[in-house]
Parts: sequence; C-alpha cells; structure tokens
Amino acid sequence: MPSTDPGLSAGSEDTLERQLPPEWRALYDRRPRRPVPTGTPAADALLGNPADWAAADTPAGPFALVPVQPDRDLDRIVHWMNDPAVAAFWELAGGPEITAAHLRAQLGGDGRSVPCLGVLAGVPMSYWEIYRADLDPVARHYPARPQDTGLHLLIGGARDRARGLGAALLRATADLVLDHRPRCGRVIAEPDLRNTASVAAFLSAGFRYSEEIELPDKRAALMIRDRALRHVL
Repeated sequence: MPSTDPGLSAGSEDTLERQLPPEWRALYDRRPRRPVPTGTPAADALLGNPADWAAADTPAGPFALVPVQPDRDLDRIVHWMNDPAVAAFWELAGGPEITAAHLRAQLGGDGRSVPCLGVLAGVPMSYWEIYRADLDPVARHYPARPQDTGLHLLIGGARDRARGLGAALLRATADLVLDHRPRCGRVIAEPDLRNTASVAAFLSAGFRYSEEIELPDKRAALMIRDRALRHVL
C-alpha cells in the first residue's frame, strides 16, 4: 500500500472505503453502478479533474499532472513499482496484474482518488494519487476537515530521485490542488516517520509537521500545507 514519499514513495489503506458526506449520498445512491471516469460532473464534484489543470512552473521546467490511462501507462508504472526503493513503501512489486488491480480500484471508483503521471518538461517521471483525505480511511486517524486533499507519490527513476526534485514537485502539486479546489483549505500527506528525507522534503515544500499518527501499516508524520500559509512557508 502507498506510503507518501517523494523518493520517495507513498501508503495507507485503500482510498475508497469512507462514506460520502450527506449532501452527496442521494446523488450517488441514484447513479448507475458503473465506473465514473475523471472528467464527468460526478467525479469532478468530489475532486476536480487534474487533466484540466494547467502546468505549474518549477525550477526544473513545467510540471503537469496527467490522469493515468492503463493501456498507455501500465508498463511504466509497473517498472517503477518493481524498483526496490519504491517497492519498500508501495508494496506493489510483482507482475502487472498487481499494479493493474491497484489502479482499477481508483479508476473504477467514484472519483474520490485520481491516479496521475507527473510529467516534467514533457517527460513522465513520477506517479501521484490525488485523493479526498476526508473521505479516505486515513481520516479515522487524524482530525480531518471537509475537503482535505491528500497526496501519495513516487518519483520513478533513480536519477530523478538523486536530483532532489521532491520538494519542488510537492510544492507545485500542492499549489495546483489549492489553485483548482477553492473549497480545500489544506493539503495533507502522511510519510513514514522513519523516512527522514521524505519528511524533510515536505517541510521544504511548505508543509508543516502537525503530529505523529498511527496508521495500520506504519507510524506516520502528518504533514499539512495550509492555504492560509501557502505564501508564507
């Protein structure tokens, strides 16, 4: 399972178990029982559509989130998941069916989690999950607020990890979320406490350390980037 880590990699329980808030229940009780792809009004109401978000400027070039298409992207993501540095956190090493099932759970859901490739200067080099933290099992373990949005990520290539891109990409992605989700007051993440490099990257990206939380598969540092402090930190 993912454990947020800009090495970096990401982990918690699956993102599709929490109940929708009351104002959405009637809508989803009436919907047909079929996948709701990103880009439809139902999915966009929960999280928005990263495909519509303009690229962010970073010191390493323009950075964009591109929603995953398994037919196009599965082999690349499987390759990354089988890198030992990534597998230690994501626990998705193995054949393509393992990663495919992980992606299918999100792509066949109601839009509360969107898997994306991170494309830097035109090159896919990272994998991200943008998710509604207030609707995720992680909300059982910290004082969640409505519209909290979470990040899971991994940087795919060892050369890119060595470039120290984690902080710049975390800041860019958090700001993309805040720019395009006006009701979201905070972006959160939960890196493994043992991963001091990951925690340092979040701090450098303008997140603050909030508290230590106990998740089913790890002790994590709850990192928060507040909308109110985004121009200060």
